[in-house]
Amino acid sequence: MSFVFVSGNLALDFMGTLKWRRSTPEELLATPADLARWAVEAGVTTEEPAVDAAELRRLRALREAVYRLVTGAMEGRPWPQDDLRVVNEEAGGAPPRVSLSPAGLVRSGDAGAVASSVACSAAELLSELGELRVRECARPECTRVFIDRSRSGNRQWCGMEECGNRIKAASYRSRKRKAATPPSGEGPGGSG
Repeated sequence: MSFVFVSGNLALDFMGTLKWRRSTPEELLATPADLARWAVEAGVTTEEPAVDAAELRRLRALREAVYRLVTGAMEGRPWPQDDLRVVNEEAGGAPPRVSLSPAGLVRSGDAGAVASSVACSAAELLSELGELRVRECARPECTRVFIDRSRSGNRQWCGMEECGNRIKAASYRSRKRKAATPPSGEGPGGSG
């Protein structure tokens, strides 16, 4: 399983680790090792942090609080106080430590540092939400949220690879089927 980083924001990409929320949810953070791998792939840390089952539950709870805050704001609903508390508490934690080595920049930290990074990203996003074009993917099954930074402001899909290409291919197949189907009353042996 590989992670996708197409949302334009660390917190939104973290929200995307639970896919297909309205149909058959797919949990990408099934184990503590998944979370540790996500932290490296997302660039939060350069080495996998130690993560236990309790920390995994804590970060999943943060993910869901961020999801409710972001989608609530997108729909004009007030922010639930419990979710604000979760984000603010995690944002106050120690961020990853940064150091320079001959091999380059090193970011290290534990699960708390990952939580702090995600929560800070969420807080910054939520404080700017009115100025950003934040959307949910137009593919009906997809629940990924992204920032539309396209010049035209009409980005529809979270990413072309997973959703955009599938929608375009389905649309193409539908057009081909319609073009190949004769209109009603016509066809072989018909009185057309």
